[in-house]
Amino acid sequence: MLTALIKTMRPRQWTKNVFVFAALVFDKQLFVLDSFLRTLAGFALFCLISSCVYIFNDLADVEADRQHPEKKKRPIASGKLPVNAAWAAGIVIVIITFALAWLLSPGFEIVIMAYFVINMAYSKWLKHIAILDVLIISAGFVLRVGAGVTLIAVERFSPWLYIVMFLLSLFLGFGKRRAELALLAHGAGSHRKVLDGYTLPLLDQYIMIVSGTTIVAYSLYTFSAPNVPENHSMMLTIPFMVYAIFRYLYLIEVKHAGGTPEEVLLSDRPFQISMLLWAITVIVIFYFS
Repeated sequence: MLTALIKTMRPRQWTKNVFVFAALVFDKQLFVLDSFLRTLAGFALFCLISSCVYIFNDLADVEADRQHPEKKKRPIASGKLPVNAAWAAGIVIVIITFALAWLLSPGFEIVIMAYFVINMAYSKWLKHIAILDVLIISAGFVLRVGAGVTLIAVERFSPWLYIVMFLLSLFLGFGKRRAELALLAHGAGSHRKVLDGYTLPLLDQYIMIVSGTTIVAYSLYTFSAPNVPENHSMMLTIPFMVYAIFRYLYLIEVKHAGGTPEEVLLSDRPFQISMLLWAITVIVIFYFS
């Protein structure tokens, strides 16, 4: 049962919470021990609260998941994790997470509670509304960035990163919907009601608009944000970001992947290399140039 609970908590999804570190890195405090430890603790708590969201989401979707070709294997849908045990675990983890978040920072507590409430509303109602469902997912990523800001004394963090994060998460969200729609084909609506509000051509248009806008917004950040080096060296990171976006588009369109973005991050070697080179270049430019 413990193994089933951990699987339901989706540890592989915790990679999304790395955006809590954005404020730490881009405010040039990565090597400040106190700031790093506070952000690391915030990351851990965000992992717990996001896991609670997955638990409650699976509880809400248990019947629909049992009809899905892949989701029927989830612990709650398959019966490996009893419903009552899942409810008890979710409630206990929420209480512990909120208590620790308050001790860490009242501002962080507000952000993490907002994230939980929004995602509960998403699980119950908003995930059935086309376009709004992806906007809510994107709001979750922006809140992750905002959570990192509440944990440290920010001096140089640029609001441009909120815009880039919002657009990038829209790109990933619409890509995920496209992958789901392509996988489930004509029976998509019976598995996920919101997919009735999308078509592949429509999603392709959304993806094209958002991917292009993301590249433009990130490019503008690299030379116009107040916290970047004045020599415009951050523009050297643009090719890595462009390649990562193009690679993800390739995986969606050609390899029919993208239904689970975290799997792309954890399994696709070219994508990993581009992100690693981007991260190394950012750190070198911000901290050693």
